[in-house]
Amino acid sequence: MNRSIHSKKQQRERAEAITVRLTSAYPHARCSLDFESPFQLLIATILSAQCTDKRVNSVTPDLFHRWPTPKAMADASQAQIEAVIHSTGFFRAKAKNIRGCCQKLTAQYGGEVPRSMPELVSLPGVGRKTANVVLGSGFGQAVGVVVDTHVGRIARRLRLTRHVNPVQVEHDLAAVFPQQHWIALSHLIIEHGRTVCQARTPHCEACVLADLCPRVGVKTATGATTGRNTIQKTRKS
Repeated sequence: MNRSIHSKKQQRERAEAITVRLTSAYPHARCSLDFESPFQLLIATILSAQCTDKRVNSVTPDLFHRWPTPKAMADASQAQIEAVIHSTGFFRAKAKNIRGCCQKLTAQYGGEVPRSMPELVSLPGVGRKTANVVLGSGFGQAVGVVVDTHVGRIARRLRLTRHVNPVQVEHDLAAVFPQQHWIALSHLIIEHGRTVCQARTPHCEACVLADLCPRVGVKTATGATTGRNTIQKTRKS
């Protein structure tokens, strides 16, 4: 599929087709981080930066057994937290953020995880992606679309966006997918990215979206890259 999608109506119809096909292909797609509360999900998502969910899930049982509440984790030393989360990478920065986050939860929110985007992103170590994960999977609030590396990559390949900046990618996806699909959409795309539309070797022959996909940036058999000029990078502010 090489033609551009011009009208908003066409874009939304295509987005609906993408949702239907991915839902059929991955009926059990969900957040792959293990958690029992919004607090656990918040901490697990902070740990998931530059780390696999599988690795995070191997660490969090011990972490939450030692410090099951924001107050308990806030009272732990940074060195103690570092020792437990060491294998997740960037452990010093993560431990500092987790401890600071728990201190703020305890001091300002009574040990409860806030339920709004502005409050969540005010916490140490919490950006818009983490906040969207917590609001969506923790509280069932479709405030935005979670954009990780899988979602960004596949959105560009499908020409749902021309941007690299996650906030702009989220804006483009939110414009064509109905809000009631936002939470599930990220889980579906992430699952598709892990199993089929992988970064280096996408399995286009097995893709349920093959006839809907312009394959922007995907290398052909000759080594050429399709749609290279459609991706727009933005400077970091």
